Parts: sequence; structure tokens; C-alpha cells
Amino acid sequence: MPVSRHLIALSAAVCLAAGLAAAPATAEPRPRTLADLAKKHHKYFGSATDNPEFTDAAYLKLLGSEFGQTTPGNAMKWETTEPRRGVFDFTAAEKVMAFAKDHHQKVRGHTLVWHNQLPAWLTGRSWTADELRAVLKNHIQTEVRHFKGRVIHWDVVNEAFNEDGTYRESLFYKTLGPGYIADALRWAHEIDPHAKLYLNDYNVDGINAKSDAYYKLVKQLKADGVPVEGFGLQGHLALQYGFPAGVQENIQRFADLGVDVAVTELDIRMQLPATPDKLATQATWYADYVKACLAVEKCVGVTIWDYTDKYSWIPGVFPEEGAALPYDENLQPKPAYQAIRKVLGG
Repeated sequence: MPVSRHLIALSAAVCLAAGLAAAPATAEPRPRTLADLAKKHHKYFGSATDNPEFTDAAYLKLLGSEFGQTTPGNAMKWETTEPRRGVFDFTAAEKVMAFAKDHHQKVRGHTLVWHNQLPAWLTGRSWTADELRAVLKNHIQTEVRHFKGRVIHWDVVNEAFNEDGTYRESLFYKTLGPGYIADALRWAHEIDPHAKLYLNDYNVDGINAKSDAYYKLVKQLKADGVPVEGFGLQGHLALQYGFPAGVQENIQRFADLGVDVAVTELDIRMQLPATPDKLATQATWYADYVKACLAVEKCVGVTIWDYTDKYSWIPGVFPEEGAALPYDENLQPKPAYQAIRKVLGG
């Protein structure tokens, strides 16, 4: 039997009187995360992390919800992944990988070849060129093979140059010469041709002797058919030294070589104590760095080097400095966080 319009109206009136009406269609939208906002620009916004942090539930909640990408801070470095020659251990890295998978995050691999955090078995003896080439190739290819298809970028060679643009006198350079860089890229590409392969360094934010050296190297590698596909600007800045000039121009010139660019380890430290003025300057710097990336199509994303001062590496390396990240030690957002949101359109 059809229900009369009078009964329908009466039923609606009863529901309203009982407070059962549906929520208004204009309810406040959920705040968008940095990852969501960056995605509008076809970029990612991420945070590094490290295994000690994985005991902190409040930290993990923010890491998993706010960021669309992560980088293992130490878990993929040589001393951790190959503590004994030919014996590999990816346990720590797999914890980060599992978290990233559960939270739909991209992962950058960091790092295959670096002069620091090497195991004693590697640094405690001399090597012939043939011996070290075999060791280096095996390390790179074993690690890349293990994470094949799960890592979007690899920092293949990290910090290969001095400030004046000369090659760093690392174990690899002294034993193998500068050709170790091209070899490392080729060996990684052999195993995972879909991962983007990067060179990565600090103090290469603007145009200077060090970034010039990388520009020349990348140009030559490209001309030689070496699979270098990205350049990483770490972005470890300090207020007392001033904001680097020409960041956008520097990003653009590498993009013009045909490689992607990523801001890989961004943090902006200050001499403690932090003050409102310093925090305001820091916020401006974060905004300016992110703006520079947004302005260049081939700048693919920004990663901060962990997101909270609670777990920053800065105080342990630079005494009396810190407060470098967009969240404070209590996981509360600072002016830098709001500045980043504003630049991203939040």
C-alpha cells in the first residue's frame, strides 16, 4: 500500500524532534596531510626514520599518517647490511619496509656507497683494485636485488666530493679511481632497471664549486651512457650561515641535464636556545626550499631528515645546536610545519 505524503512528513518531523537528523552536507573537511598536499603538485613529501623510533607509538602514528614517503636513516648502510664479508642482514631495513608498505609510503634506498659507516672488515685492511671491485659489486648487487621492486630511488653514491669540487679521498676513490661512481651506477641498474639511481650530497643547494663538480660529472656520465637518473640535494642548513643563494636555479640546471632532482635530507638547525625569531626565520627557509622544488617539474619530492626534534641527529653531531625540524620534541607542529603547509596549498 502506498505511504501517504502526510505520514512521510510526520515521520521526518519525529526524527528531527528526536535529534536524529542527518549531519549537514557542509561538514568541515578533514585536514589534508603534507603527503596529500604534495601529491596535488605531483610530488611526494616524506620523512626519514630510524629503527629506535619504532618503539614510539605516537611518533609512528604521525609518521604513517602525515608523510607519503620514507627513507631509512641508517638501516640500509653498509655496516648494518653487511656486517661481515658476504654475510648480509636486512632485518632492520625490513622493519622500515614493512611500515612503509602498511602505510602506502614510497621508500628511498640510502645508501649503497659511502665513505662513512663502513664495517671494520672493509676498512681494517688494504685491498687491490680487483679485490675491492669484486667486494663493491657484490655488496651493491646483493642489496639492490634484495629490495628490487620495493625501492623507488637509490642513493647509489653518497658524498663523493669535497667542498672545493675535488674528489673525496675515500677508500673507493683511492683504490679504484673516479670510475667507481660509474661502475656503481651500472651495477645497480643491472639488477633493478626500474629504480631511479641518484648521486647525493650536502652543501650542493646553490651553485658553488661542489655542485659545479656534480654538474660536470652528471653531464659526463649522461654523455657516456651511464644510468645516472637523479641528483639529491641533502639540504642540511644552519641559520647562522645564511640561506643558500640560487637553490631553484641549481635544481633547474640539473633538471635540464635530463635527471630528476630530490631534496633528500632537509633540516634547518639553529644555535640553541630556539627563539620565536629563529623559529620564524626557520619557517621562511623551509617554505623557500619547498617553493624551489615546486617551481621545477623534475624536482620529484622533499624528504625531511626525520620530522621531529625528538629524534634529530643534530644535537649529537653539532653540540648546542638543534630545533631543526618542523615538529618539536613533543611531536607538536612548529611554525615551519605551518609554512610548509601554506606553500603546498594547505
